[in-house]
Amino acid sequence: MWVLVLFDLPTETKKERKNYSIFRKKLLNDGFTMFQFSIYLRHCASRENAQVHINRVKNNLPPNGHIGILCITDKQFGNMEMFIGKKEEEVKTPYQQLELF
Repeated sequence: MWVLVLFDLPTETKKERKNYSIFRKKLLNDGFTMFQFSIYLRHCASRENAQVHINRVKNNLPPNGHIGILCITDKQFGNMEMFIGKKEEEVKTPYQQLELF
């Protein structure tokens, strides 16, 4: 299961830039990886584990901006088509996460 966080936050004032930075750092500290600008993702072993990370994102929402959270399966993630310009690229997993039980 993959959790994607998509966001568009205002950055016009010093306070807004600080809120953006705090939100982004909290995503990184929770194990999210930047997929594209303002799109971060994290692999989770189960729906229950994904819900834990979704709740953390919800608890760290900044006061302004648009934030979306999306869960997709490994199969759906693997079916993604990636392009750089017109050239098709192989979809690469951002990182390999090892889990110990």
